[in-house]
Amino acid sequence: MAIAETFYRDLGVKGNEVFVSDGAQCDISRLQLLLGSNVSMAVQDPSFPAYIDCGVIVGRAGNFQEKTGTYDNIVYMKCGPENNFFPDLSTTSRTDIIFFCSPNNPTGYAASRQQLQQLVDFAKANGSMIIYDSAYAAYVTDDSPRSIFEIPGAKEVAIEISSFSKFAGFTGVRLGWTVVPEELLYSNGFPVMKDYNRIVCTCFNGASSVAQAGGLACLSKEGYRALTTVVDYYMGNAEILFDAFSSLGLKAYGGKNAPYVWVHFPGMSSWDVFNEILEKTHIVTIPGRGFGPGGEGYVRVSGFGHRERILEASMRLKNLYK
Repeated sequence: MAIAETFYRDLGVKGNEVFVSDGAQCDISRLQLLLGSNVSMAVQDPSFPAYIDCGVIVGRAGNFQEKTGTYDNIVYMKCGPENNFFPDLSTTSRTDIIFFCSPNNPTGYAASRQQLQQLVDFAKANGSMIIYDSAYAAYVTDDSPRSIFEIPGAKEVAIEISSFSKFAGFTGVRLGWTVVPEELLYSNGFPVMKDYNRIVCTCFNGASSVAQAGGLACLSKEGYRALTTVVDYYMGNAEILFDAFSSLGLKAYGGKNAPYVWVHFPGMSSWDVFNEILEKTHIVTIPGRGFGPGGEGYVRVSGFGHRERILEASMRLKNLYK
């Protein structure tokens, strides 16, 4: 009830629709198990690797094409600067499920209300189910939706997963949740929530009492106020990194609604950039290629860290690329 009251108070989400878990990544795999191997799926490109990897594990992805870095049975929805990091749905093939993360990991881009309405309408028109990852919702600084359920009609086509890891520092503690609305039905009219409840009860014994107690403390008035300060701190770090890369004439994206900065290095592979930065500055970034073919030529830089280290990293990067 605390999650429903804190994050979905005005969105009509009931307590029984919220499944508390040991984290969003674990719920991604449970949802893949729920839906099975005989369904088609689409993902943003680039996107969090677990969406595709879990699809591979359940036998849904098909053959891997080394040349393109793609799987035959997965639809890759290109999301780059050329389309404002939102897929062209008019050219997107129909699939049974659509994985969508906003604010996005790795690009840091948050979809607008109008864009998410297009996504919901697309799912309705095609009989698709959206699995919406809102793990970075607490970092939204503008009027972009923090939940898919802010969009009219979303409860009929969407599941939302989220996590305490990113806004409350629960990485390793393991606590998250999934919202499965009562209105979400299979094509035969059977409630998805009933099937998911059975999957959870069969495969999972519940989040630890220690983690849940910590989560409740985070959602208290005092705890939530403290977390807001932490979120602002990390966003300040992201701004420092964004400004550092921009000052070097590099195209940097994100850092506004998520603590990630997505940096383009024209003419270089993402692994070459990663290796150069690591070897010459001892700074660890994430090669964009690991997030899909659309990440080639990019690296992801994180604002999660202590301010003095972020400032030091910023100085080293400026010295490397000045």
